[in-house]
Amino acid sequence: MSAKAALFPVLLLSGLAVFAAGQQPASKQDQIDQHERLAQQYLSERKPELAIPELEKVAALDPGNVDARANLGVLLFFHGDYKTAIPHLQAALQLQPSLWKVQALLGFAEEHTSDLEDARKDLETSFPQIQDAKLKVEVGLDLVGLYNAGSDLDDAAAILAQLRKAYPDNPEVLYAAYRTYADLSGESMLALSLAAPDSAQMHQLLAHEETRDGNTNAAIAEYRKAIAIDPHLPGVHFELAELLHTSEDPAIKNEAEQEYRAALAANPQDEKTISRLGDIAAQKGDLKQEYADYAQAVALQPADANAKLALAKALLEMNQEDKALELLEASEQLEPTNAIVHYRLATLYRKKGRTEDARREADLYKKYKDMKDKLRALYKGMLIQPEEIRPDETDAK
Repeated sequence: MSAKAALFPVLLLSGLAVFAAGQQPASKQDQIDQHERLAQQYLSERKPELAIPELEKVAALDPGNVDARANLGVLLFFHGDYKTAIPHLQAALQLQPSLWKVQALLGFAEEHTSDLEDARKDLETSFPQIQDAKLKVEVGLDLVGLYNAGSDLDDAAAILAQLRKAYPDNPEVLYAAYRTYADLSGESMLALSLAAPDSAQMHQLLAHEETRDGNTNAAIAEYRKAIAIDPHLPGVHFELAELLHTSEDPAIKNEAEQEYRAALAANPQDEKTISRLGDIAAQKGDLKQEYADYAQAVALQPADANAKLALAKALLEMNQEDKALELLEASEQLEPTNAIVHYRLATLYRKKGRTEDARREADLYKKYKDMKDKLRALYKGMLIQPEEIRPDETDAK
């Protein structure tokens, strides 16, 4: 059931209002009471098509009856008569502006009648006020669609940021985010190519595109061009180093280290770069430097689960198991789906005689390893395989 369909029972206000005697002439009030009773009866019998004419008579006799106007608008909307529903929904809102669900439904109705400007206004007004999760997602996604149709991608991204924070696992939200961010990326790339086609930033962007397409050597060449134009371009040395570091060629790996050090010279507080230098020290068997780099990375960014895991590994090699255990447990809290963390915890708990804890961590290791293997198999056919870096390409300028 869609959120709009869920509005049907939600928006029908509890009890159609019956005004006290004396507010209307007796005969008129009697008519209103009779039509309201019939409307309630038909609704309880799930016969909305019969309730609609009764509510129309109530609205004609008492135009200020907010319950009748709102319920009539709701029924007409779900009957597919959007054009007729709109004035009743508008009237209900004029009488009681805080009917946020009614305003959302009004926005949907206006969208159905191609009144996109008013639809956007009503959905924008109701969106922050709606608490029902399904309806909030539907209102938000409708807004995103309207923004995208009008090329207002920044506004669409702002709504998606709120939806992703509130509903991080909702597939509709995640797909809409993917489409919007892809469109925003394309728009930004076009704008940059028009504004500064020969800039360092343009070559950095082209490097990203080449990397995404698996054209590793072409990406390296673009990073080289970017650095030649602006050696201090933020992030460029780190990004180039990340590519170079994937090579199996020792000379190219050495060049990657030089680029990491250039990145660190530009930003001595760059925790990611420091972690990568720790990786290089580990590969060289330089335990002292490995420990120093990972310790600095953790100090700079205590919420980096991978840095804590790496530092724990170094501590285990230094036979400092208690400190390593503390870091592994912290890493598990930060990233509970990391199979390697669970593996190391299981090993360490078993060594310390904590059999139940070891068994639990071993089960979690198997669970997340199997999950990762399945995802790897799923994506294997979809992902573009990057080219092997050719040594001659690393000299391209």
